[in-house]
Amino acid sequence: MRIAIIDESGLRATILEEGLREAGFDDIEVVLAQGAFVARLERMAPDVVLINLGNPSRDSLEEMLAISRALARPIAMFVDQSDDDMIGAAIDAGISAYVVDGLRKERVKPILDLAIRRFHAFSKLQADLDDARSELAERKTIDRAKAILMQSRKLGEAEAYALLRTTAMNQGRKIAEVADALITAAGLLGGKE
Repeated sequence: MRIAIIDESGLRATILEEGLREAGFDDIEVVLAQGAFVARLERMAPDVVLINLGNPSRDSLEEMLAISRALARPIAMFVDQSDDDMIGAAIDAGISAYVVDGLRKERVKPILDLAIRRFHAFSKLQADLDDARSELAERKTIDRAKAILMQSRKLGEAEAYALLRTTAMNQGRKIAEVADALITAAGLLGGKE
């Protein structure tokens, strides 16, 4: 597992690096939060990112949260102090673990494990939500196409669906694709979509 440690000064990164090495990790790179470090991180393609901010300013917190959005990886953030706004911003940005005043090398491995698990759990929920939205959109498209067929061909709902399904099977396409094409054609021909 490739792990990137982002630190503003490099001094406190030693604690994280020692904790990771003691836990058996050896593909670790410390990146100073200076210059074009986000591009460097993207080239590294780490599996996990640990961010150590100490006492973050609003600007440094925004930079670190931009990393979370850009990388889409498990990220644990260590800070010395926090407030509700910072916690909210971290959660909104997808930080998997936000640790206040907890930078001790023996805690690094459990926090890393937590960040990875929370990231995967959130990713699964996001994928499930995306699937549900897609299915709902397809269902609405199919329902609109059925309504067009029911009105234009004087079919019942079951018959309209059967016609869509048969057409999709004959063309080797999904029912939603056939339904979308029907809606488009009806719009072009001046019918109700």
